[in-house]
Amino acid sequence: MALDKTDVVDFVGIEKGSEFAALTIADSWDWRDERTHLLALQAKLNAYFKFIESGQIWESYPEAVGRQLVIDVIGRFPLPQIGIDLLKNASDTCKVLGVRIRYSHYPGPQEQPNCGPTK
Repeated sequence: MALDKTDVVDFVGIEKGSEFAALTIADSWDWRDERTHLLALQAKLNAYFKFIESGQIWESYPEAVGRQLVIDVIGRFPLPQIGIDLLKNASDTCKVLGVRIRYSHYPGPQEQPNCGPTK
């Protein structure tokens, strides 16, 4: 799913040990083409906002009722300044909805070197 499908909510779940219901965006794209990446991330965020504003979050995931909503953007690559600016502007906008946005960088599991066949 991720940024390839901007109209789909990737994941929704309850964060252990907190009052948060987390809607997660899995961002595996690099930032070589900043403009394309930025537009896709913005479209994805807008889809999440629509999902929340329409009340579909409560219908699709009733466990989220009564919890603080947070949109977690999990990126495989570190955010450049333009990405930081987008998330800050989106955070300011979604305060009206009572939603927070968080970003974390998760490069994925480290690949093990191929040492040849095992016997």
